[in-house]
Amino acid sequence: MPGRLEGKGALITGGASGIGAATVRKMLTEGATVAFADLNGDAGRAMAAELGERIQFFVCDVGDHVEVETLVLKANTWLEGAGSHLDILFNNAGIASFGETPDLSVDEWMKVINIDLNSIFFANRIAIPIMRSNGGGAIVNTASVSGLGGDYAFSAYNAAKGAVVNYTRTTALDHGKDKIRVNALCPGLILTGLTSGIDGNQELMSHWSGQIPIGRPGTSEEMANVVAFLASDEASYVTGAMIAADGGITARTGQPDLRNWVDSSAVPTPTRS
Repeated sequence: MPGRLEGKGALITGGASGIGAATVRKMLTEGATVAFADLNGDAGRAMAAELGERIQFFVCDVGDHVEVETLVLKANTWLEGAGSHLDILFNNAGIASFGETPDLSVDEWMKVINIDLNSIFFANRIAIPIMRSNGGGAIVNTASVSGLGGDYAFSAYNAAKGAVVNYTRTTALDHGKDKIRVNALCPGLILTGLTSGIDGNQELMSHWSGQIPIGRPGTSEEMANVVAFLASDEASYVTGAMIAADGGITARTGQPDLRNWVDSSAVPTPTRS
C-alpha cells in the first residue's frame, strides 16, 4: 500500500543523527522523496549511501543564513528533478546549552539562538514562497518541552525554544491562507546524541525517568512518528499546534504526588447531599 507521504518531497535539517535521522528513515518508508542536511558531512554521506534511492544529502551550517537559503533552493531543485517538489520542511537542527545567565558568554548565547531559532527563520523565508507557489505544504519545527516551561540553568536553550513555540504560532496564522500548515514538535527527554551525557549518569537517568508518567525516556523513532503524522494529510486540520511528545511530563502542575505523603484514608471524600 502507498505510504502517507507518497509523492511528496521533504527537506530535513539536522538529519544525520537522532530525531532527524529517524525522521529521514520514516519519511522514506512512508513514500516521500527526501533531501536532508547536516553539518556532519561524513555521517550524512554514509547515511545517504546506505539508504539509496529517493534521497540526497547536503552539508549545511544552519547558523549561516546564506548556507540555509542556498540549501532550501538546492533541495527544491533536486526534488523537482526527482519528480517532486518541496512539500515538507522539518526544521530540526539544534544544540543545547547549560548555564545560568551570568555564566554564559555572549558568543554561547548567540550560537544557541542562531542555531535553535534563527535557522528556522532562515529556512522558512525561502521555503514558504516555494510552498505557496506549489499550492501549500507542511512545516514542522523542533521546539521542546523547554519551550513550554522553564528549566533550571538552561537560560539560552529555554529562550530559543520558547521563541520557536511562538514563532510557530504566528507563522501558522500568517500562512493558513496559503494552505501551509506549521506545527511544532516539543520533545521531552529523548535518547539522542544531545542527551548522551545524561544517559551515562545512571542516578540522574533513574531520577529523571521517575518524573515521567510513562516512566522512561522517549526514542527518536517515536518522535519521527509524530513528525510524519504532522507532515501528512492525516493532519490536514492541524496547524499552530505544539505537540508535546514527552511521556506526559508537561501534564503535571509541578505539585508533589500526595499519594507518597498522605494517608489516603485521611483525605476527605466527596459525599452526596
